[in-house]
Amino acid sequence: MTKGKGKKKEKTFWYRGTYFDYPTLFLILFLFLFGLVMVMSASYYQGRVLYDDSTYYFKRQAIFGVLGLLVMYLVSHIQYQVLKNWSLIIMLVTILLLGLVYVVGSASHGSTRWINLGFISFQPSEIAKLSLIIYTAHVVTAKAGRLKTVWGTIGTLIVPIIALILIGAENLSTAIACGIIVGCIWFVVNPKLLYIVIVILLALAVFIILFNMASYRSTRIQVWKDPASMDEGYQTMQALYAIGSGGWFGRGLGQSIQKMGYIPEAHNDMIFSVICEEMGIVGGIAIMIVFAMLIWRFRFIAEGAPDRFGALLVVGSIAHIAFQVILNISVVTNTLPNTGVTLPFVSYGGTSLLFLMVEMGIVLSVSRQIVPISMTEEVRS
Repeated sequence: MTKGKGKKKEKTFWYRGTYFDYPTLFLILFLFLFGLVMVMSASYYQGRVLYDDSTYYFKRQAIFGVLGLLVMYLVSHIQYQVLKNWSLIIMLVTILLLGLVYVVGSASHGSTRWINLGFISFQPSEIAKLSLIIYTAHVVTAKAGRLKTVWGTIGTLIVPIIALILIGAENLSTAIACGIIVGCIWFVVNPKLLYIVIVILLALAVFIILFNMASYRSTRIQVWKDPASMDEGYQTMQALYAIGSGGWFGRGLGQSIQKMGYIPEAHNDMIFSVICEEMGIVGGIAIMIVFAMLIWRFRFIAEGAPDRFGALLVVGSIAHIAFQVILNISVVTNTLPNTGVTLPFVSYGGTSLLFLMVEMGIVLSVSRQIVPISMTEEVRS
């Protein structure tokens, strides 16, 4: 070590760090590659029928995936602290895009959720998940003192609340997912039972209002209770047939029958049913274990983060991935009413995968600033 006064640590844009969480990177790559395989398997029939190209969906997913990996690599080398300076701008741009959905948005499956630019279409609600993680992590860190009262909490989180309302009017399930993200980040900073109960009651009231704004939502509840008795339960029944016919060990990769035009959105929301049909219940449980391992690694990174902001960024990702996996699998197995939520890394969706990779880059950026125990002991000695 050099003698004399220590120099102030320079903050550079490109940051290599002293540590990197390779197990997390491996799990991300595994889920991404597994997702590509399953998208190819689940979509080749539909691609052949609609586009005369059995690899149509696979190629699009692969392009966005490779681009996402590149962006993830670049973001992982950026010091995540710079996001504080951009969090409000990112959030305001997101709110603008959410508002534009109601002006120039395109409809799909009865809901207006997409913005079509001609060469690409995307859901601003997918961008909102990442924006809410960054903004909420920053604002509750910078204004932690205001979270001691209910009105202070509402005032601090007014921007995320506006975003949640804009999302929930057309996409209630995504609004719930975003609400879980904001709620988990807030809870880590201010774990007071009374406030939690009040916020849950307020959120429940908003949920009831938004739920009654669209008639199809009540229909989904009826379908959930008895999917076999209604035409709207067709997708759910076909997914259950796929899971049941797969048995314990499945029919074999690529051998699904239900994906041959029977399961709507087989390569998207319902891809877990194809996984179970081709790889069996064992394969379905195995992929759930992989997701659980990823969440466990995220927890390790959050606990080792050098500051609260970094820890809360990872907490937001934990809430995002965990809730979306649970909700998607619950919908496919009819444990919860049908709703359009994808399986992270696995379901088809280019822009969704791209922004998910950006989120993973931020998590890996936090991991780069973890100080290994061996280095800590060396400094102490």
